[in-house]
Amino acid sequence: MTKRHVELPPEVQTRIDEAVAFADHRLASDDPTGAVVGELLAEIHGDRQAYERYLDGKPQSPMARVRAASYDPRNALTESEHWAEQDHADLREAKCLNYLWRGFDESPLANNTAFALPFRRMLATHLFEEVGEGVRLFGGIKIQCGHNIVMGDNVVVHNDVLLDDRGELVIGDRVSIADRSHLHTHSHDVVDQSDVTNYRTVVDDDARLGYDSMVNAGCRVGVNAMVGAGAMVRGDVPDHHVAVGSPAESVKVKPGWEPVAREPGPLENRAVERQLDSDLTGEFESVDEFGRDLTPPARPGSPSD
Repeated sequence: MTKRHVELPPEVQTRIDEAVAFADHRLASDDPTGAVVGELLAEIHGDRQAYERYLDGKPQSPMARVRAASYDPRNALTESEHWAEQDHADLREAKCLNYLWRGFDESPLANNTAFALPFRRMLATHLFEEVGEGVRLFGGIKIQCGHNIVMGDNVVVHNDVLLDDRGELVIGDRVSIADRSHLHTHSHDVVDQSDVTNYRTVVDDDARLGYDSMVNAGCRVGVNAMVGAGAMVRGDVPDHHVAVGSPAESVKVKPGWEPVAREPGPLENRAVERQLDSDLTGEFESVDEFGRDLTPPARPGSPSD
């Protein structure tokens, strides 16, 4: 598809560049990240006066006080904080930056791609473990932690995509991820859903994920491979293959790549090779959120205890 090159008037582009550079400078400063995020979110949502009243301890209604305080992520809880296997110090920093990501996406500025794309890329340089040049990250992307993501150059992630990095998520160069795709790095035991296993999930260079596709934890989508719309990947998609269906199966090799590709067919599941160490460190209070009795019933006719 041919795209048209469009530009904003130079004075408008200059204002955008200055605003993104200002946010980058503040996030790179020695000030606590939570305080910087609170300041930026209040500015982004046009609520600086109410936020300053909160910081100065001036009288506010109870709801206004809670609302203003919530710009600072240190006054909020997020889902990832409950995951005991995450390094607490890394997660504390990532939580603040991820909070800014989500708060920005709820602002009118997020609808202006001229501002939103460079802002998200700038934010990714602070949040992700590694991010390349030229990435384009659109609206509604849900990131579980952020600091466990490695992303290469010229990646495009479209709207409403889930980037689950409770484990490790590695995305290569020039990858295209269509709207509503889900990339998972953790799974739950079929009996005890509080028993979680984390994996490294890989989407290799030049791969494409179609609309509403899903890549299960521990899978690899190979170099130049394509996953069809609505497909559920439960194994490894070989290099240069096209995988479709639920569960996905390789149905063909991309035209011209047959001499260097294996034959199409079912996907081999090699997730166990990418399973991550699950040892927990540090002291914490364990919580059983379900409290279920998971003991299977005795077989009929078997002796009872």
